[in-house]
This record gives sequence, structure tokens and C-alpha cells, in this order.
Amino acid sequence: MAKEKMVFIGGAGNMAGAVIGGLVASGYPADKIVATGRNEQKLADFAAHTGVQVATDNAAAVAEAEVLVLSVKPQVMKELCESLAQIVSDRKPLVITLAAGIPLSAYQRWLGAGVPIVRAMPNTPALVGTGVTGLYAGDGVSAAQKKIAEQMAEAVGIALWVDEESGIDQVIAVSGSGPAYYFQFMESMIDAAEKAGMQRADAERLTLQTALGAAKLAVASDVDVAQLKRNVMSPNGTTERAIRRFQSGGLPELVEQAMRDCAERAAEMARELDQ
Repeated sequence: MAKEKMVFIGGAGNMAGAVIGGLVASGYPADKIVATGRNEQKLADFAAHTGVQVATDNAAAVAEAEVLVLSVKPQVMKELCESLAQIVSDRKPLVITLAAGIPLSAYQRWLGAGVPIVRAMPNTPALVGTGVTGLYAGDGVSAAQKKIAEQMAEAVGIALWVDEESGIDQVIAVSGSGPAYYFQFMESMIDAAEKAGMQRADAERLTLQTALGAAKLAVASDVDVAQLKRNVMSPNGTTERAIRRFQSGGLPELVEQAMRDCAERAAEMARELDQ
């Protein structure tokens, strides 16, 4: 694993904190990581928990960065980038952004031309080490720098590179927003079980364990999910009747349309944030 000096702006936040924790757990030297923020007590607690360095002065931290990870809300990203533009333009560290929706063209305007930038789109399961991160590299990102971004993503799950920036919108539709799809389905199962007479706590326990078991089985299996589904179904049995209800109700088409809507909204947000 590379050992470049990494600076996380907004590093004590949930997502950046998860990535930092994953890096340290996977063997990245804690003294090579700096997390910045505004809340000194939160930073002190984070440093005590992870062993990394912390700072409140973004500019001073960035002046030593070889890898700069931006993890702030999209609404404040422009202001942050413009405040650091001179330092970043002079030093040209690898910039990795974890913010959703902001296209590379915006970062290039805000930070200056020639800065190597990678867009990273992690999802919330990264908080428990089972995330998916979509990655897109802009012009000027070297193979070695791509490896650094990939290692960072793999510290909290798996990574997938896309060849076109629009591919990030598809990643959002599948894995970025995907956890909410499963949460919606689990919520519906819990509600249905409760309406049928089961105690809600029991319904939740069974539903969550079933979801966990199904996902682990799918990951471990050497057959596709369609076959796994068929393996649970016996002819004219209980599972088959339930699956037929889903299919006749248009579930496959509804999922396809929902994911299309998600990707379209991601593209719309990119245009809005690129103003």
C-alpha cells in the first residue's frame, strides 16, 4: 500500500471517518493521515480513537498533502475549493472528492487546470466496511494515483472504475442509492409481518437476518441470483406464489424505472452544481 501523506478535509465526518478508519485498520500509517474540521473536541476524540493527526487549519494541512480528500457537503464545496485553489494549483496533489453530484468540470474551474482529480462515489455501507465505491479519474491522473484511490476505496469495501464520468450516475443508481432500496423493501416486509400478527421486534429481527443471510449467500455462491431465487422456489409452493405476485404487480419494471429516475436526477444535480 502506498504511504503518501493524505489530508482529509472534513475528516471527522461519518464517511471520511469510515474511510480513515478502514485505512488505518488495513495498515496505512496513522501518522501519514491528517483529518481537518472545525470542532476541536470532535477532532480530539477522533484522534484519540484512530491515532491520526488532526487540524483546524485547512490551508496549513493541504500545504503538506500528497493526496487531498474532499469530504464536505456539496453546498460548501465551491467555497472550500476556491479558498485552497492557490495551494492546490501550486502543489498539484491527487485530489479525491467524496461529494455527490459535482462534476469534474466544476472542480477544474475552482481548483485550476492541471490538478489530478478522482471522483469517488461511496455508499453508506462503507460505514461498516462493506461499501461500494464508484471511481472516475480525470485527465492527468497517473496509474500510481489511480492505485492510491483504489486502495482507499477498498479499505471500506470494493471499488469499481468507470470509463466515462456519466458512469458515476449509473453507480449512484445501483449502489449509491441502492441501500435505500433494500431498506424500503425491508421496511415493507416488517410492516406486512406486523399486520399479519407478528410482534414488530420479531418481524424486524427476522427480516434483517434474512436480508443479511441472502446477501452473504449470493456473495459466496458460484451461481447467479436468478438461480438462487429458483433454488428457494418449489413448484406450486409458497415462495413461487409470492414471487409471482411480485412479478404480476410489476416489480421488475418498477425497479428499472426507479433506477432510471435516480440516474437522471444524478445527472440533473451535476448540471445544477456545475453552474
